[in-house]
This record gives sequence, structure tokens and C-alpha cells, in this order.
Amino acid sequence: MNINRFVLAAPGSGSGKTTVAALLCLALRARGLSVQPFKLGPDYLDPTHLTRAAGRETRNLDSFLLAPERLQTLFARAAAQAEVCVIEGVMGLYDGRDPGSDEHSTAALARLLGARVVLVIDAGGMARTVAAVAAGLRDFGEGVNVAGVILNRVGSVRHAELCAEALTQVGLACLGFLLQDDALRLPSRHLGLLSAQQASWDEAAALAAARYLDLDALLNVTRAPDLSSSSSMSPPPSTRIAYAFDSAFHFYYPDALDELRSCGAELVPFSPLEDAGVPEDVGGLLLGGGYPEAHAAELAANERMRRSVRAFAASGRPVVGECGGLMYLSETLEDENGVTHEMCGVVPYRTRMARRLSLGYRDALSLADSPLLPAGTAIRGHEFHFSTLTHEPTHPAYRWRTHDGQEVAEGYARGNVLASYLHLHYGGFPAVAARLVERCQ
Repeated sequence: MNINRFVLAAPGSGSGKTTVAALLCLALRARGLSVQPFKLGPDYLDPTHLTRAAGRETRNLDSFLLAPERLQTLFARAAAQAEVCVIEGVMGLYDGRDPGSDEHSTAALARLLGARVVLVIDAGGMARTVAAVAAGLRDFGEGVNVAGVILNRVGSVRHAELCAEALTQVGLACLGFLLQDDALRLPSRHLGLLSAQQASWDEAAALAAARYLDLDALLNVTRAPDLSSSSSMSPPPSTRIAYAFDSAFHFYYPDALDELRSCGAELVPFSPLEDAGVPEDVGGLLLGGGYPEAHAAELAANERMRRSVRAFAASGRPVVGECGGLMYLSETLEDENGVTHEMCGVVPYRTRMARRLSLGYRDALSLADSPLLPAGTAIRGHEFHFSTLTHEPTHPAYRWRTHDGQEVAEGYARGNVLASYLHLHYGGFPAVAARLVERCQ
């Protein structure tokens, strides 16, 4: 069976990949096609816009956090339910973990999935040079099959025609364009784009903007053989795990949550902002990342919830906090204005907002037994945060080395509580999910 799948790539960040991906999802869905969106990398925010446009949950594909076979399996499982797969790349087409290779890049993902590449090029201030940029991207790497180009931010229809004419000179097709339109810009804040729950387009206006995208040509050149997939039935739930999900906490990988379900967990959402306490009859508590700093006053004001979280942790049941979850479990959180807010006090740490972003993949080693890992286990994850501890950790959970060889000890692991800035992808490490579910039982 053949389906449509393609990877949207660009010369670099800021070219408009997310805008084009979301508009394509919306326009293809408006045609009556089932669209499955994917996002390369550990991004939690861009996928929300693709999810809203496609009406189907975006899946993260990260070749650092997921082994190649696992990545292909998760892709095929989600793709099997759709007619078109829209895969948004990251940074520039060949940008990976280091400048010496394209490992973990958009190009590498396209090769792994056997998907054609559609280039998104910001044509502002260019005409014939668009062809030089596109041809350079096409010819630079081996095994990259470029299907054509979508022009972004063109000044007029005539401008797009000039660019398309130049593309024919290097044997590339123009698959449509988007006019320069400030209404299509997605607002951002310190961790990236605002999520679709906080800022989105008017659908009618977005579809009008997408009228110059050549969907027929796009579908014609992106047919590809289906990848085999095997679906497994989840067992009946053997335990219930509460997970925080609201405006302050919403950074979760769908495949990671699915992995917990496949191990026998029933996931119960709750809101630390609005609810009075942790849901009853749950065996574990999961606090993901998000924006607790933006809601610090409200989180502090909900004293009943903070007392409930403390009591839950004192009961000995597993508690896992990632990034924002670490901040909430700590004693205090100092916001960007220097105001200190009381948090749950489960972890004897204090956090504050910093001016510098901590970002990057990590090859880590667990230093203590925790609800997720035995001591001495190697694990891969990533950091993405502007906050920091005000002091050195007293019971670190992980250790890793930076690119310049410095050793970092990070997080908190003691007894039934694990809190860390390290984001893990349970879908890439099924044993982690299985251990958590077992502990919660």
C-alpha cells in the first residue's frame, strides 16, 4: 500500500517550517484527508499547532532519544491510521548534533523513513537565488530525495512566479507559496512558540492564506511505499497514575504516555492550578514540564493541592517530576521579577529563573535507585529550561559530561521521589515505563 509522506525542511531555523506544516495539515484536512503530523526533535510547543490543524495528535520523532528501529516502529504505528503524513524537520536540513555529520538531522530522518523532502525557503529579498539555495540543499547530501520547494513570505504572486521560473532551471518544482502575512506569524516567549492553546490562527483566514499551496502537485510527488507496522493491544489497567495537565504542566510526548498505557497504566489527568488535590486511588504521580514560572502565584495560592502533593509523596508512592515538575516539587520558586513563591516542599531544593537557556541532549548516568531507573543505568534525555537551582544538588539523580568535559551532577533522587531537569522519552526506553508502572502497582 502507498501513502503520502514527506519531510518539510529548510536552510535554517526561522524559515517558516511550522507555519507551512500547520497550513498544509489544515488544507489537506479540509480536503477530507486524514493527516498525521510528526515533529523531528524534542519540541513540545510546535507540535501543538500541528495537532490543532490536523485534528490528530502530533508524534515526536527524535533519532537521539529513539533508536532507529524504535523510531520506525512508532512512526509506522501512527502513520498506519492516516492517508498523509506531514513531518516537520528541525533547524536546517543537514543540521544535527555536531557540524561534522548530519547524524540526528532532518536529512537523516528523511533517509530513515524513505520520505521525500519538501524544502521551505523564505523567499523574501530573493528571486533567482532561491534556485541556488534549493539546488545546494538538494545536492549537498547523499540519499536526500528533494521533491520540490514551497516558497514562504513572497512579496506578490509575480514574485512567486519569478522564483518558480528560476527553480525550473535547476530541475526543481515549485509546490506553491505563501504571501508575506503578519497574521500568520505565531507569537513566542522564552521557551519558544506559544502553544496552540494560547495562540492560534483564525481557521478561515488560514485556509485563505493556503490557497496558493499546490496540494495536487504535492500529493502527486510524495507517494511512498507504506512502512509495515505491528499494533499491540494494551493490557487491562493494573494501576492508575495521575499526571498533571493544565496551562502550567503540559510537556509530554504522546508516545511516552502510550508506553505507560501499554505497560498497564490508566493515566488520570489533573490540574495543580485548579483542583483541590491529587486524584484518589492512584499509585503514582507524574508532573511534566511546562510553565510553572508563568503561573507561580496561582500554584502557590492553591495550598490544598500543595498539601495533597506533600501527603502523596509521604505515603511512599512514586513521584516523578520533570523540569517544571521539579520546580513545583521544590520548596520555592523565584520568578523572573525576583518574587519568591512557596511550592510543594517535597524536594529540599529552591529554584529561580535565569537569563540563560540550558539546552541540549544528554548522555546521562543514574546515580541512585529511583522510580524510573536502577542506579548505574545509562539513559539519554534532553534539557530545555531557563530556571536553575540556587544551590548545588544534595541528592543528585544523574551525572553527565558537557561538550567541554565538565562533569555535571543534576536532579534529586531519594526513596520514592525523582525530580530532574532531564526530559526522558519513555517511548524510546520501554524498560523505564515498565519500571514506573511496576512501582506504582
